Amino acid sequence: MQIAIVGLGRMGANMARRLLGGEHDVIVYNRSRSKTDELVKEGATGAYSLEEVVEKLESPRVVWLMLPSGSIVDEHIEKFSDLLAKGDIVIEGGNSYYKDDIRRSDELGKKELVYLDAGVSGGIWGLEVGYCTMVGGPKESFDYIEPLLKTLAPEEGYLYCGPVGAGHFVKMVHNGVEYGMMQAYAEGFEILKASPYGDDLKMEEVSHLWNRGSVVRSWLLELCEDAFKKDPLLNEIEGYVEDSGEGRWTVQQAVETGVPAPVITLALFERFRSRMENTFGDRVLAAMRREFGGHAVVKKGEDSGKKSAGAGRVLHAKADKGK
Repeated sequence: MQIAIVGLGRMGANMARRLLGGEHDVIVYNRSRSKTDELVKEGATGAYSLEEVVEKLESPRVVWLMLPSGSIVDEHIEKFSDLLAKGDIVIEGGNSYYKDDIRRSDELGKKELVYLDAGVSGGIWGLEVGYCTMVGGPKESFDYIEPLLKTLAPEEGYLYCGPVGAGHFVKMVHNGVEYGMMQAYAEGFEILKASPYGDDLKMEEVSHLWNRGSVVRSWLLELCEDAFKKDPLLNEIEGYVEDSGEGRWTVQQAVETGVPAPVITLALFERFRSRMENTFGDRVLAAMRREFGGHAVVKKGEDSGKKSAGAGRVLHAKADKGK
């Protein structure tokens, strides 16, 4: 089957490779020419403008966007809306907000173009193991592109989720759940490391053990094991954790529908917290504890270990953590 992949980042390039491995006819485009050239050497057909993408596709054309969410997706959709013809299909495969999908579908529908939203999970491992794919949009268009999905996904690894927006909605909640799972693992390993046994425990071995029949086994634990093998104390990285939007949207959706989601919400807030050091809020907490209970505080530049043993844990001590 013929398809154009627009956007050859970590996900887009490997998706193109997996499709090539499935003997699909893949046209590739990227803003930087070098990435397009690289895929051409591997058997793809290169296009060096959006006009050329459209010219090299046969009707009904299928254009799969793998771009950063937001305005850049809107810009490309607007340009393609003037280039494509009735019945052509645009698939948005990035991490777009589902309400943006609905808006875009309405806009493309005025020009008789079809819009599908595809939430894609698999990261850099997708080339090898496949991409779990969640799709929303017209069912007949999903059926048309299904050969592509069968190649991209592992066995039983794709799903028609419903009308436009459903694919990205399911992916949004998927990522919210991921936030909570990751935070639980992080807290668990933190507790282990801070315990009286922390110096003796090898976190690589613990994560390996937990993946052998434990109820908390998962691919995320496999990734933890790999990370601990490379750097047992993770000293080479900073504890600064970004969020790409889906966690925020999941929490926002929970608020809109009145669904309690404390774990996902706190996991999101912990990511915000990871980007701060010696925060004002922590200083307020420490000050209040000092004022109402006479609890010790850690002064700026002072080693947190010098506080009295009976004073309890002072949240402000985070300023010295990891240094």
